[in-house]
Amino acid sequence: MGTTDSAQPLPFAPLRPRDLLARPLRDLRISVTDRCNFRCPYCMPRERYDDHYRFLKSTERLDFDEIVRVTRLFLQLGVRKLRLTGGEPLLRQGIADLIGDLTTLPGVEDIALTTNGVLLPQHAAALRAAGLQRVTVSLDTLDPAIFARMAGGLGTPVEVLAGIEAARRAGLAPVKVNAVIQRGVNDHTAIELLEHFRGTAVIVRFIEYMDVGNRNDWHAEQVVPSRELMARIAARWPLHPVDAGYRGEVAKRYAFDDGAGEIGFISSVTQPFCGDCSRARLASNGTLYGCLFATAGLDLRAPLRAGASDAELLELIGGFWGRRADRYSELRGRVDTHGQRVEMNYVGG
Repeated sequence: MGTTDSAQPLPFAPLRPRDLLARPLRDLRISVTDRCNFRCPYCMPRERYDDHYRFLKSTERLDFDEIVRVTRLFLQLGVRKLRLTGGEPLLRQGIADLIGDLTTLPGVEDIALTTNGVLLPQHAAALRAAGLQRVTVSLDTLDPAIFARMAGGLGTPVEVLAGIEAARRAGLAPVKVNAVIQRGVNDHTAIELLEHFRGTAVIVRFIEYMDVGNRNDWHAEQVVPSRELMARIAARWPLHPVDAGYRGEVAKRYAFDDGAGEIGFISSVTQPFCGDCSRARLASNGTLYGCLFATAGLDLRAPLRAGASDAELLELIGGFWGRRADRYSELRGRVDTHGQRVEMNYVGG
């Protein structure tokens, strides 16, 4: 794994561009596929992603060599943290090989992966052996009926829990569990979810339901503000705040007063954190986006395949970041920021 300490200096000087709001480029989220084995209504509702939906062809996705080349360039621009996403990234054949290649790149300090967890029993050991450090698993509820509703009738909580246990046995730590909370759907099961993981070193993070993409029929009334959910939890188990691990960390962290672990709240709707956002998102088709809610991006696949040099690609990427002014969550509801936003299965959560 690359390092930035004085004992092993980087073989290059990061260019470190800043966007129009003076935000650095530090995190790269890489979507390796637009396909998923779930049909969560807030991401890929079954009625719109049915058997006839046209997903990307293999030739339309970046191949692993292209992903590694582009990632190397992002590292020269200051990126230090990588996260592999989807769709469901474990559906991409050979994903462990890609992780192994990415870990050899100078400058990489952290590699993580976001998954729905059901394929982890088959892949966790190989992922860890390849150099993956951490996983985040999506699990919105432990209630089987509500889970079926929120996953489009595919998978079960038991399968996801088996995946989490496989990740823990493989040494992928800490395991984080992301739960999207919707009022009237699963908000009443949040306490049960926490009770299951308290004392296990698994960190549960509650995510406010967001208006990502164009297909989830989002309404503000469905959002459970983090402060409301935290009050419910604190009434059961007293909490105290924990300092952020780094600038730009999206989750507000809290620990149980009794020492039984940590939880987090990701509050993009009620407490936007755009001002510290340092994340770029590379879609599975090679389009670069500056925001989860972006309506336009930069096509990197075409110049890659047309023979662009590293210097030319660096100029494209650096210029794109330098023009970035995205802050959708801060503007939500105050100006007309609607339009055809990129879908989450292309750029990850």
